[in-house]
Amino acid sequence: MALINSAAENNITFVRPAYFIISGFIGIPNIRYYFVFLCFIYILSVVGNTLVMIVITLDHMLRSPKYIAVFNLTFTDLLSSSALVPKVVDIFLFNHYYISYNDCLTFMFFSFTLYAMQAFNLVVLSFDRVMAIMYPLHYQMRVSHKLILSLTAFFWLLAITLTLIAVGLLTRLSFCQSVIIQSYYCDNGPMYRLGCNDATPNYIFAALAIVLVLGFPLAFIVGSYCCIGYSLSKISTFRERVKAFKTCTGHLSLVAIYFLPVIFVYAFGRVIHPNARIINLSIATVLPPMLNPIIYVLQTQEIKESLRRLLKARVQAKLEVFRFKHL
Repeated sequence: MALINSAAENNITFVRPAYFIISGFIGIPNIRYYFVFLCFIYILSVVGNTLVMIVITLDHMLRSPKYIAVFNLTFTDLLSSSALVPKVVDIFLFNHYYISYNDCLTFMFFSFTLYAMQAFNLVVLSFDRVMAIMYPLHYQMRVSHKLILSLTAFFWLLAITLTLIAVGLLTRLSFCQSVIIQSYYCDNGPMYRLGCNDATPNYIFAALAIVLVLGFPLAFIVGSYCCIGYSLSKISTFRERVKAFKTCTGHLSLVAIYFLPVIFVYAFGRVIHPNARIINLSIATVLPPMLNPIIYVLQTQEIKESLRRLLKARVQAKLEVFRFKHL
């Protein structure tokens, strides 16, 4: 903010283009089939996340602090898919490559905020699992609804603040040469590299944001599972260890789906073709919101039992209506 105020005081004029051009998928052969695939992923994501939210809302047995975090995860996944996939399909499938300056910053704000919240939600779920296994007798006292809601609110505030700073730093750049963004959406890195003036603050903050959004969550989760492994080693019987560890398999799957593709892209991004990098990064962004609800339905016993109860109650209600009509 000091840089922006300083620029205002010194009467510096920033060159802001009327529009940017998103060029991520341009020139890739048969790319239309990939957009059909994205549409399919988006539909599954909307249906799956909406179903999980409905189940958690309707079933009073799923009102524990853990399911507040699960509900927030599915809510974030639904918003993340809706903010990204329809816009990407509109840009590239219908050739709307031009996006206005303000719309691009807005697109970036929602995409980055929701992507960061996906990682922070995994931190909350990791905290819940480590407390449940390390302190099983005191879990309900230590992990309350208020605590999970407070953690969730803090991470939402952190994600929004980080993205607002990134967007604010972009507004102090002049775009006097190219306006072509080498990505499939309004990506912070490719955008600040187009700036004509000093982009050092953008570069420093981008590195800090990567540490906070990817490095810290991953380190916390790894540390949590080290604590969980230590606690499980103290359990006397192998059967009880497996039973306790099974409560973590759903969360571990979510962590792997979120972090492994991103780590792969950043680790090998310089040696693979730019088009392959863009496709891999887009898949890493859109797949987790689709797979998360499927994993939680398949690997979480409480949700499977809740689905059975709700379906049974619905069938019984229809049978009662049918009998009443034929009396």
